[in-house]
Amino acid sequence: MPQPYKLIAVDMDGTLLQSDKTIHHDSITDIQAAVEKGIQIVYRTGRALPELQSYVEILPMVRYAVCYSGAIVYDYKADKCICRTEIEQGYIERIIETAEKYKAMVHFLTEKESIVASADVTHMKDFHMGVYQTMFMEVTRPVEDMREEGKLHNSLAKINIYFRSAKERSRGYEELKHLPLTFTLAEETSLEMTAQYVTKATGLQHLAEYLNMPISQVAGIGDADNDRDMLSKVGFSVAMGNASDDIKSHCDLITKDNDHNGVGEAIQYIISNQL
Repeated sequence: MPQPYKLIAVDMDGTLLQSDKTIHHDSITDIQAAVEKGIQIVYRTGRALPELQSYVEILPMVRYAVCYSGAIVYDYKADKCICRTEIEQGYIERIIETAEKYKAMVHFLTEKESIVASADVTHMKDFHMGVYQTMFMEVTRPVEDMREEGKLHNSLAKINIYFRSAKERSRGYEELKHLPLTFTLAEETSLEMTAQYVTKATGLQHLAEYLNMPISQVAGIGDADNDRDMLSKVGFSVAMGNASDDIKSHCDLITKDNDHNGVGEAIQYIISNQL
């Protein structure tokens, strides 16, 4: 490892979070050890701020979040948004039309809220999102009509569509891909959208600039294809044991999987190799 790393960017689902969406108790200890040595840990995730709140309470030492897949960078200590790049209102209706065509579930994400249709949130397993059912029931604001809700927002940080099948997602993507947005295929049947050129990597770059550090002094830990851009740009890249072989082949280190404190093992490695 050629230089000290001052920031470690950690993906959430499939990385920091175990399969049951909890954090391994040893990961908490290892994150605390990094912070005590002056290394900042940052969430880098597609999740929204309301969806992170329960984890923030468990890990109060984590100050920053690159969330909404990079659309918002947030400072928890200062309680402020560092930067924001959102989807313009003009694209919202077109996205909803496609979702309605496939009877898919639309999910709006703003800085303060996670918004879904009340008719969808009670049966998320139909959209292959059953593992998130409890969280959605706790943190989302259900509305009767997503089309009407969309008219109330000048912009949105992120929009997700949860389709009923991967085949329908592919069709929906083909109908929307001409829009000047950034698209990510996530989970089994999800299509995630942020403003054009917004990715987890660009959000992390904004944070690095805010902290006056080169991206070469940032380490990143991830597991999925939507982590690829970030892992290719940081100074030291770590693939989880549960990552695909392709992601692993592009990383400097392969750690344990997300159910066996892979994040903690990676943090320990980074600390021990820069003392």
